[in-house]
Amino acid sequence: MISILLATYNWPQALKLCLESLATQTDRDFEIIIADDGSTETTKHAIEQFKTSCSIAIQHLWQEDQGFRKTTILNQAIAAARGEYLIFLDGDCIVQPDFVARHRNLAQQGHLVTGSRVLLNEKLTKEILTWPHWDFQRFSAGLLAKRIRGEINKYLPLKMKLGSGRWRDYKKFVWRRIKGCNMACWKVDAQAISGFDETMTGWGHEDADFIFRLQRNHIIRKSGAWATEVLHLFHQIHDQSNAAENARRVRDKILAKAM
Repeated sequence: MISILLATYNWPQALKLCLESLATQTDRDFEIIIADDGSTETTKHAIEQFKTSCSIAIQHLWQEDQGFRKTTILNQAIAAARGEYLIFLDGDCIVQPDFVARHRNLAQQGHLVTGSRVLLNEKLTKEILTWPHWDFQRFSAGLLAKRIRGEINKYLPLKMKLGSGRWRDYKKFVWRRIKGCNMACWKVDAQAISGFDETMTGWGHEDADFIFRLQRNHIIRKSGAWATEVLHLFHQIHDQSNAAENARRVRDKILAKAM
């Protein structure tokens, strides 16, 4: 079974659409574990409402809001996961109906997957948030026109899907296309590196650190592009005051390995 570890913080409207998109999956053999970094009761209410309308197994893990501590709550989610394969997703992302199926197709022992995202602009995001429910067919109507108007930043990866193959494998660690909102690995591999580094607080690069340490532990990184793209809703930039320090710490680990 697959466990989807869904990170969220105080955006229940987006989380609702994300959960509804997971409810439309063609591959239904998965559970959802919501890793909640201190949201208010409004988020809890949205989750409880979703549970009444969907048969998918769902857990809601919550920790007190003490600033950006995504690494801590994700490690709790890893420990709680019943699935042997983990897909990491963020609550501000909406998935295509074949998202789980595509990730399952790319899953391979000794490998991890880093997917990509399609960015939605502010106008399209505001429109979608007014919908009573997520509707992928409605979103897909006039997709090329949306790209021409700049409402999405990619078109072809939503229309063309490619399968697995050695061409997806990265030969070494690179920063490019590491997105914590769309990546996957085996639970045993995540546990072998003790999950995320909980000393990395504040927004930024905890996902790159996680991927680097998996690769350092001889796990091969595989690209999930042109298969698993998520739709990333527009939002204001997070507080990035810790990003430079977090990036420095990852670079130090990379240099230490090279020596």
